[in-house]
Amino acid sequence: MARGAAVRAIAGVAGTLAVAACSGQTAGIHAVPAGSPPPIGTTPLGAGGIAHVVIVVQENRSFDNLFMGYPDAATATSGRTHGGKIVRLEPVSLASPYDVNHGLIDFVRAYNGGRMDGFDLEGSVGESHNPYLEYSYVPRSETLPYWTMAGQYALGDRVFTSQIDESFTAHQFLIAGQAGGTGDMPSALPWGCDAPAGTTIQLLQPDRSLSGGVFPCFDYPTLASELDAHSLSWRYYAPVVGGGDFGGLVWSAFDAIHQVRYGADWNDVVSPETRVLSDVQHGQLASVTWIVPDLANSDHASSDSSTGPDWVASIVNAIGESPFWKSTAIFVVWDDWGGWYDHIPPPQLDAAGLGIRVPLLVVSPYAKRNYVSHEQLETASILKFAEYTFGLKALSAADGRASLPDDFFDFTRPPRTFVPLSTRRRPPCFSRELPSLRPPDD
Repeated sequence: MARGAAVRAIAGVAGTLAVAACSGQTAGIHAVPAGSPPPIGTTPLGAGGIAHVVIVVQENRSFDNLFMGYPDAATATSGRTHGGKIVRLEPVSLASPYDVNHGLIDFVRAYNGGRMDGFDLEGSVGESHNPYLEYSYVPRSETLPYWTMAGQYALGDRVFTSQIDESFTAHQFLIAGQAGGTGDMPSALPWGCDAPAGTTIQLLQPDRSLSGGVFPCFDYPTLASELDAHSLSWRYYAPVVGGGDFGGLVWSAFDAIHQVRYGADWNDVVSPETRVLSDVQHGQLASVTWIVPDLANSDHASSDSSTGPDWVASIVNAIGESPFWKSTAIFVVWDDWGGWYDHIPPPQLDAAGLGIRVPLLVVSPYAKRNYVSHEQLETASILKFAEYTFGLKALSAADGRASLPDDFFDFTRPPRTFVPLSTRRRPPCFSRELPSLRPPDD
């Protein structure tokens, strides 16, 4: 089926389902494709009894922006501008129509040699009345599912992104611990091997300038290739995007990995992303799973949505209420800071990182209860955990230097019983939702 036809087919099914009321009825059964991960009980247990590592990716929030005031966590209620003014952080909804600039140059300005006082120099899109939009936090009423997860499980307040810029490289670091020495974003959509001819992404130089350019289609190893080599399953759940000049595609970091995009592994990139809910319900969960949201449920600023926390909680509930719970570790992470203020200067390890602090939630029957970890980690620490769990070698990228997030766990205790998280929207609401066909981060 042609890509455009595939997108229309998915949109048609979603549209049909959307006419039903958004209630607690079970979502329609989705067929399980050939090559799906083995049913529960056939995946070998890794370290600590973990057989499944789930990486739920959300978009563009700093720690101070999302967890300001969380007990025992290092947060700030105000920040300093480059001119020395103290600005109190003000509430701004997840659904606000504004976005904050957060490219490489914006990191350099905000970081300002470690002073963390240049966020007002980043600039914003769609907001001309508030010169200090960057100094904001999300109201707790909108982030209650995240705070509940932190209270029941573990939260990291010293987790920095492995890269200093925005989402293209951020998502590469979450699958490979590197981005091929590139910085910022490709010059055209879609990002990756499906980009139109002539598309380039610039190369990051040691002085953090950008120059030159390469086509955004790479052949470096990823965690998926490590898993393949050990006959371990993986899945990457991603939304369909389309419109404009590039028709219908899947918004996946693996679109930029040549051997995946043009090999049998492309079958492991599953769309729509809501499919994860029914796959888990029907006994399917890979050894390692990545899940990225549709824009409609993204925490990205200007998404016009505040449903991201419920989307994440629905994934956690689906796994928690399944037989997979006792053998799963779920990592909920935000891919970059999105330009929002954060007061803790990230350690500088190389030209590519570390970037501004982001939240990390760890949900597992073995996670410590109501625990805030102050250990210094980076987003590649999640890859490190998967490699350690399944006895894999490091990729010799950021995962090689990253610390292991073992501080979040206590494997000496028996697994805890799952307590469902309260949400305003139930899983069928997401499964019946019409795809936005827009990237969760642009």
